[in-house]
Amino acid sequence: MQEYLKSLNENQREAVLHTEGPLMIVAGAGSGKTKVLTSRIAHLIHLGVDSFRILALTFTNKAAKEMKERIEHMLGNSEARNLYIGTFHSVFSRILRVEAERLGYPSNFTIYDTDDAKSVIKTIVKEKNLDDKTYKASVIYNRISSAKNSLYTYVQYQQDSDIQQEDARSNRPLIGQIFEAYSKRCFKNGAMDFDDLLVNMYILLSNFPEALSKYQMKFRYVMIDEYQDTNLAQYHIVKLLGAMHENICVVGDDAQSIYSFRGASMENIFQFQKDYEDVKVIKLEQNYRSTRNILDAANKIISKNENQIKKNLWTEKESGDKIRLVCSFTDNDEGKFVADAITELKIRNHQQNNDIAILYRTNAQSRAFEESLRRGNIAYKIYGGLSFYQRKEVKDFICYLRCVANPQDEEAIKRIINYPVRGIGNTTLNKISVFAQENNITYWQALNQLEAMGFKGATLTALQNFVMMIRHFQGLLDKKNAYELAEEIGKLSGLVKELYADKTVEGLARYENLQELLNSIKEYTETPTEDGELVERNLGSYLQQITLLTDTDNENDPDQNTVKLMTIHASKGLEFPNIFLVGVEETIFPSMMSMYDREDLEEERRLFYVAITRAKEKLWISYANNRYRFGSLVQNDPSRFIDELPAEMIDNSQGAKPRFNTPKAKGLFGNENAIQQKKVVNHTQTATHTATVNFKADDPAKLNEGMRVEHQRFGFGKIITLEGPMNNRIATINFDAPIGQKKIMLNYAKLSIVS
Repeated sequence: MQEYLKSLNENQREAVLHTEGPLMIVAGAGSGKTKVLTSRIAHLIHLGVDSFRILALTFTNKAAKEMKERIEHMLGNSEARNLYIGTFHSVFSRILRVEAERLGYPSNFTIYDTDDAKSVIKTIVKEKNLDDKTYKASVIYNRISSAKNSLYTYVQYQQDSDIQQEDARSNRPLIGQIFEAYSKRCFKNGAMDFDDLLVNMYILLSNFPEALSKYQMKFRYVMIDEYQDTNLAQYHIVKLLGAMHENICVVGDDAQSIYSFRGASMENIFQFQKDYEDVKVIKLEQNYRSTRNILDAANKIISKNENQIKKNLWTEKESGDKIRLVCSFTDNDEGKFVADAITELKIRNHQQNNDIAILYRTNAQSRAFEESLRRGNIAYKIYGGLSFYQRKEVKDFICYLRCVANPQDEEAIKRIINYPVRGIGNTTLNKISVFAQENNITYWQALNQLEAMGFKGATLTALQNFVMMIRHFQGLLDKKNAYELAEEIGKLSGLVKELYADKTVEGLARYENLQELLNSIKEYTETPTEDGELVERNLGSYLQQITLLTDTDNENDPDQNTVKLMTIHASKGLEFPNIFLVGVEETIFPSMMSMYDREDLEEERRLFYVAITRAKEKLWISYANNRYRFGSLVQNDPSRFIDELPAEMIDNSQGAKPRFNTPKAKGLFGNENAIQQKKVVNHTQTATHTATVNFKADDPAKLNEGMRVEHQRFGFGKIITLEGPMNNRIATINFDAPIGQKKIMLNYAKLSIVS
């Protein structure tokens, strides 16, 4: 028996040895699918199959590289270098360069990335004298991309009455014309975008029988990784390529189908069994990654989905720790808990940063964890995305704040002066720079001498409006706190409106990030000191805090031993000994848009399943009772997915409760856990007042003006006023000397009624 076969379990070996005919390998999470694929390719070569006749398609370059390296290691020769292993786009671009003339393209055609494509669309919109706010390039690009992935040409797009009605309802009836102009422009320029690589490969195989026969003969064996992530175009291309020999092997897991927003169709994996009469289906159900408790919880969760291929993952590993369910009072407290837990893991369990990952539903959620990790001096990296404060929309908004706080900040002015677009071009900006340099004045001073530079008409008006807007904001510096001023800046600058208008997936993410930044400012202005005292929180003090938080070196150095922060989508294919799955709350996970449709909700549950199965040894699932959203402190319910976890596998020692019997704003911070509450909220206090024996905080609803109360640190005092709603109440208290009068947020600093 060959060495590569000896380490395989029975089902894995069966999948490797089944070389002829259609084969579907249903590979559960952590079941060794990459090992099976590489072993299968190695076995084909061992049987004498020419490596040039094997095609293996993946979704990432990383996966393709790993497969090649493993095969080289198995065979100990250079045959692996001859394999066609790569992503759909890389392999198809390689073929299309050879076949370009058939399609009317030069062999050295350009491949447009997303930015290039959007730039072409912007030019077309401008040439057609269309409103670029209505016909935003990102919206149009996504619309065209979706059509191409469904194999729609611009002709079919314009002839489809349903599509035309949908565009008309969105007030964009001319998308079809832009699609046509865009397609013709790309062809004229000898360029293909990423979607064209799929579309043109399909056209090549469909419209040119000689080319189809050539590649069917060339690729006698076709293998597809992550088949559940294929879209309609990829499905048809694979079917065409494998039609002659039918030696087609697809590997996937319907339970990990989480990319419908990219056009992926889980139906492809179900359809495969219908496309071939003699298809062999092999399930890989032995998991080599996770402990039994984690795996059993994952099985229980995914069993709730109706649309699935039934399987039951099992492992020979021990039961391991129970899943730890954690409830925090606010999202900031959740961040602090995770940072503290990571520190404890490193000290007590000798874990490295690289052994730990924090997973969340959306990128906007990273902010609280980034700040807590930085304060805890824990190195981290945002995996598959930018640090929260490095994201363009966040940097743009912070530059507005910087410009208002310090108008001499030239870089901030240059970044925002024409964003959102005000008709101020580069020629104008260069002219201002030259004038400032020649007269030895700042950029802002130059902006206040516009007529001296000879500006007239629309350009002069646009510049004057910008200057007046900044002056207006500066006039509010001493009148509004940081959040009130930031909210005003967001509205009047047009930045919030600009991002809100973009309804693409990327646009919604950018809008959420901006709202998360505003939430952090709101929380900064309303969060008291550790004693519960409210202090003045102006824009200057906020910017100083943010500057200190974001001024770090090498935070994204891939060689660093870092905790990884990422969305669950980005975590697919990865594994870590310790996983913190955070923000597991209704309207976040599942998302608000997915809660009222069965298919969408089942995809959210699959996403939850993917998150759980990333954990090898320890898993924390956490949620916050209160979270700042859109400038308000909102009370949240724990996610319905938490209810679906088996109770016998959950450790509730942190005070979290299932959704159906947990009052809002209780759990970790409920009265029954007052000791733990003090640890989390007041862990840095140095007491100056010794609290009364058996001190017990009273319900804030019982407090009235004129009452005498006791504070754990400030001592005794009299309530002067009570303000705000019951869930966010503020008390002004005149404490006995030497403390004096202070404002106290009752959600943070508890009071005991004395009389």
